[in-house]
Amino acid sequence: MKSISKEEIRQLLKRIYGMLENNGRAVVLAVLILAAAVLILSGRPGTFDLYTAGTSNDAAVYLIGRTTDAEETMAAVEAGRMPRGTPVRRLSGDVEIDGVKYVKVDIGDALTGAGQDVYAPYAVLYMREENLAASPEDIVRETEVYVRTPVTIYAEAEGPAIASFAPKGTCLKVTGFDSIDENGYVNKYKVEYQDGDEIAEGYVYGKYMTDTQEKADAVFNDNGIYDKVKKENYSMNLYGGKASHLDYYPYEKPVIEGNEFLTDARAMYLNCVSATHPDKYIKIIEKTDCNAVVVDIKDGVLAFDAETAKEISPTSYKNAYTTAEEYGEGIEKLKESGVYLIGRIVVFNDPLYAKDHPEDCIKYNGSTYWPSAFSRDVWEYNVRLAIEAIEKYGFNEIQFDYVRFPENSYTMSQSGAKFRNKYGEEKGQAIQNFCFYAADQIHEAGAYISVDVFGECAYGYMTAYGQYWPAISNIVDAISAMPYTDHTGGEGAWTDPYKTMYNWGKRAKKRQDFLDDPAVARTWITGYDTPYWAPTENYGEKELRAQIKGLEDAGLTGGFIPWNVTNNLGKYKQYKKIWNIQE
Repeated sequence: MKSISKEEIRQLLKRIYGMLENNGRAVVLAVLILAAAVLILSGRPGTFDLYTAGTSNDAAVYLIGRTTDAEETMAAVEAGRMPRGTPVRRLSGDVEIDGVKYVKVDIGDALTGAGQDVYAPYAVLYMREENLAASPEDIVRETEVYVRTPVTIYAEAEGPAIASFAPKGTCLKVTGFDSIDENGYVNKYKVEYQDGDEIAEGYVYGKYMTDTQEKADAVFNDNGIYDKVKKENYSMNLYGGKASHLDYYPYEKPVIEGNEFLTDARAMYLNCVSATHPDKYIKIIEKTDCNAVVVDIKDGVLAFDAETAKEISPTSYKNAYTTAEEYGEGIEKLKESGVYLIGRIVVFNDPLYAKDHPEDCIKYNGSTYWPSAFSRDVWEYNVRLAIEAIEKYGFNEIQFDYVRFPENSYTMSQSGAKFRNKYGEEKGQAIQNFCFYAADQIHEAGAYISVDVFGECAYGYMTAYGQYWPAISNIVDAISAMPYTDHTGGEGAWTDPYKTMYNWGKRAKKRQDFLDDPAVARTWITGYDTPYWAPTENYGEKELRAQIKGLEDAGLTGGFIPWNVTNNLGKYKQYKKIWNIQE
């Protein structure tokens, strides 16, 4: 039964007393008139000295009376449920029924006036004694929880520091909690976990937990999604894992106060140089309907000398493009132009971090150039960098790129490369688990999250590098595929940009429709002459409009971002009209 609000209790009282007035002794259970429902009088002395407690988010409140049969025995009727943690006042007059002790409680002056049309001068509610606590620290009574969705174990109640990981189905002993919400749900449980030969403590989000092993082991199959992904297999083993081994429980996408999410982006991309010196690009923005800008925070080189890098990756810090102050001046100019600001971070392709931390990198043919997506230290570094950028510059959204293993992961897996797979995850699981971790932390920092993916991951199988469209779209706020016309559709596909994007878009839309609440599909489009290795097709306004129309006709309407890696100003001017809203 759902928790009942105080206003709902008011209405419940009126219905109960109406029932008594109309039916008298004929009712199956007559609730005593002098002890019928909720204490009405306001201004009563005393303090709220107890709190509702229990092993679930809410606890039952009861009406107590005598049955109308010959025995007229005392009985309790559940009237509703109050959120765990609600302050109540204990009153005299406990009642014991069938060995269960019920405590008479006052749930507050908010009900004053609810009983003006009732017969009794007083009306009371009861709660089981086991559902009352003397301290707010004692309101959560769970002793163990079960992992429904693979979960990061945090070192502290707040912040991105990672202690460990618990896979689906794990039973965790509860030793405390950090806070509950207004509905009585736990934000994070404090739990014990095995750390080598030792027992350690950490924190896990309550939203990923459930109360039984059976529920934890179950797969989410609403709308038949599990049945669909179970069939999405490649003809051979690509060593990325199985789509059916991923999690599809709906991830609640937030609405962040003071930061409206952009569902239809007409975006421009600026690298760190252009973002620091954006004046010429702002002129284009001001003359068009461009409403968003993607700017680099890290793409091999850091855009600014971030404190996070100073602590974790000194090589990255020393090689930063500019100072935090100078970068901030450029970002402020962009914000003043009124655009929605998206900060791009290249995650797992980071040679400078790799120099500092070869222990976190894939070892292949004697090289350790690519940080492993299995490494939690790499996760934490990139998310901490994102949080620093949000706090310093007020980004509306963080876009994570290269959220994958290397493109040659199939060959690497066959050759026995060391991927640093501490927790025994499949590649697809590691990518999805990073998305869960990053989304939770970025949302708490007050920004939205998007992830860039290869167009291939919409083709209906788990890729060798760990990307699978529905598993990512289920979590992030926006998914930004890169189906560039010289990368997609085979030889010569770039000569027909509409057809290429439409055909790809239909495949992506099919995977979007697996989900009840998919991410916004905001797509990177080809903003350079093609093919890039020997250009023969000049891509101007016509070619870019054709791509946009192809996407929209396929059902992908979340917007677009032209990829122009050098930010060639002439190119942007050539097709600037694409940013204008079409009537």
